[in-house]
Amino acid sequence: MKYCIKCGAEMEDSADVCPVCGFGMMSVSTSKLDATKYSPKSRLVAILLCFFLGTFGVHRFYVGKVGTGVVWLLTCGCLGIGFLVDLIMIACGSFTDKEGKFVKFWGVDD
Repeated sequence: MKYCIKCGAEMEDSADVCPVCGFGMMSVSTSKLDATKYSPKSRLVAILLCFFLGTFGVHRFYVGKVGTGVVWLLTCGCLGIGFLVDLIMIACGSFTDKEGKFVKFWGVDD
């Protein structure tokens, strides 16, 4: 058996698409641990939100980090430094959501 990286659903080894969420073949893994490592949130949306509204923390609200989103909102993205760090982290694929899962996939078909 293998598991969908997007939703973690169990799949047949021969399946090309997840029967639960419809995510494509590139999204499958043979390990349940790997299946829970990546966030279903879009990296493209996160980076666009960060680029245009990063000083307001909108990208942090998007991934579920409400507490730090409020901090970003009140401090103008931690005086602009935190916003730039987040932008670089999202671009590199090392930014995480509230559950600690990496925001890795650029779009629906990744």
